[in-house]
Amino acid sequence: MLLPALAKSWQVSDDAKTWTFELRDKVYFHDGSLMDADAVVNSLRIAQGKHGALRTAPVTSIEAVDESTVAITLSRPYILLGAVLANYANSVLSLDAYGKNGDVLALSGTGPYQLYQFSPPHKLVVDKFEDYWGKKASIPYASYLTGHRAESRVLQARSGQADIVFGLDPASLPSLKRLPNLEVHSNPIPRTIVLKLNSGHPFMKDVNARKALSLAINRQGIAKGILRVPGSEADQLLPTSMSNWHLANVTSKTEAEAGTPESLLASLGWKKNSNGMLEREGVPFHLTIITYADRPELTTVATAIQAQWQAIGIDTKVEVTNSSAIPMGHQDGSLDVALIARNYGFIADPLGVMLSDFGSNGGGDWGAMNWNNEKLSADLMTLEETSDPVKYNKMAQHSAQIIYDERPMIPVSSYVQQTSVNKRVKGFRFDPFERSFYLNEMEFVK
Repeated sequence: MLLPALAKSWQVSDDAKTWTFELRDKVYFHDGSLMDADAVVNSLRIAQGKHGALRTAPVTSIEAVDESTVAITLSRPYILLGAVLANYANSVLSLDAYGKNGDVLALSGTGPYQLYQFSPPHKLVVDKFEDYWGKKASIPYASYLTGHRAESRVLQARSGQADIVFGLDPASLPSLKRLPNLEVHSNPIPRTIVLKLNSGHPFMKDVNARKALSLAINRQGIAKGILRVPGSEADQLLPTSMSNWHLANVTSKTEAEAGTPESLLASLGWKKNSNGMLEREGVPFHLTIITYADRPELTTVATAIQAQWQAIGIDTKVEVTNSSAIPMGHQDGSLDVALIARNYGFIADPLGVMLSDFGSNGGGDWGAMNWNNEKLSADLMTLEETSDPVKYNKMAQHSAQIIYDERPMIPVSSYVQQTSVNKRVKGFRFDPFERSFYLNEMEFVK
């Protein structure tokens, strides 16, 4: 559901091709200037010209009707527009925040905090903005620190160096929960640990091979023993909270009805050699899984999957690299398998990510690879223009069934964000779409 923010209300024309937004009154930018339609149009036009969801939207014009009204015209109905505009890449900055070429020179936004110090890539300090249009913040300053090492984040939580620590290593949770000064929050988010497969690879071209790889994974063991969140195992890409895209009739028992990994691979001509490893016409079944260390659990999960695939005779190698290696491997065709944490809430409506990952161009950098389904592509394109909720649900369910049946990507576990909060902070809440920290709602306990 769309909620008002800088736009207090909006209307969609009868042909669904024109969206008209009424802007909130007396909203100030951090540089002291007043927000008006010209500033909004300027920001959105610049965003439209850069890489992002607005660039791919069927927008033909963005115009200021008057000082407080903005009209966006589309070439065709596009129900995603509201969700796309809410994406962080389309934030509204003041006119003076941009240079001549649309480059951002100053982060003059409209939020409850303004930039105080910026030391990329590891530190950002903000202070409260007294002229914020909404609820004023009570905490005067906030410092954001990035830390790639899970051990460092845990130490910061333990010592009180950081009040709020996101992305905790699951192995650290039991000890952190015992500390009297901390509360640990576990929040489901629309992010899934998935295996991105190269469906054009000669070993994975047949759907039965992809099903065998999926069946060989002990999801419950990974959820309980590695992620420390029993019940988070996933056999579908999207969680139950995204009900349009989640199949109610799919269970682990449903998947097992396809057969065993061994029988499926045997049907494709794979036989075990004297070492117990699979071969076909003298060629060993070898795959390389690449993953990245930014999310510490991925390396451990990849190692578990390596062992589980080795157990059915697939020689598997794990490489830990930079996340940039995944889109690079997609583009040059060198990728076999990648273990990733895919954010299906990047745009509030998952249709936007599904279009990116399973579009008619053979997939996306973080989605399917060398796989295309004409029926799915047609469904996704139709869904962009479908406002009827019953019809939308039916088509989304059909799309989800195709992806489940064909396994171009293999889900492993739904994601749970683990966060520690020092008890001196009151009012913490978590945004599952990870767009807001709600800092202006927090205060220190006296």
